[in-house]
Amino acid sequence: MASDDMTPLVVVMGVSGSGKTTAGEALGAKLALRYSDADGFHPDANVEKMQAGEALTDEDRWPWLDAVGDWLADYTDTGAIVSCSALRRVYRDRLREKVPGATFWHLAGPQELVQRRMEARKNHFMPASLLRSQYDTLEPLEDDEYGLTTDLDQSVEALVNEFVDWLRQHPAP
Repeated sequence: MASDDMTPLVVVMGVSGSGKTTAGEALGAKLALRYSDADGFHPDANVEKMQAGEALTDEDRWPWLDAVGDWLADYTDTGAIVSCSALRRVYRDRLREKVPGATFWHLAGPQELVQRRMEARKNHFMPASLLRSQYDTLEPLEDDEYGLTTDLDQSVEALVNEFVDWLRQHPAP
C-alpha cells in the first residue's frame, strides 16, 4: 500500500531527457508504489527505428501506448507510476481509454537544458538528434486534463515533493 494511503495512477510525461525515469523512480520510492519505464514496452522495431535516428509515427506508437495503458490499468487498486513521453493529447487520450483516472505529471523545460542532459547520458537508444522532433510534437497538458506541469530544472527531491503536495491538494476526479 502506498504511503499516506495514496494510490494514484501516474504517467510521468515529457520529452526524452527530461528526467521522467529518475523522477518516476523517486516518486515510486516516496509513495511505495510500483514503477515502470514505458521504454521497456517498445517493440524491437520501434527501438531500432529510434536508434537509426528515425522518429516514430503514430502507427508505431499505438500498440506501445496500449501496452503501457494495460500495464498501468493492472494497478488500479494499488496505484502505480509509469514514465511515458505522452507528448500529444491524442496519446494521453489513448492512455486514458485504458486508465480513465490517470494523473499526468509533465516535466517541462527548455530544449537547450534537455539537449545537454541527453548529450551527457550514456547507453540510451534515443539519440539527441531526435529531441527537436519531440519538442515539435509536444502538446502541453490542457486545462481539462488532470495533471501538473513542473519545471524540470530543480532537484529530484523538490520535483517529487511539489508533485506529492499537488496530489494531496487535488484528489483524482
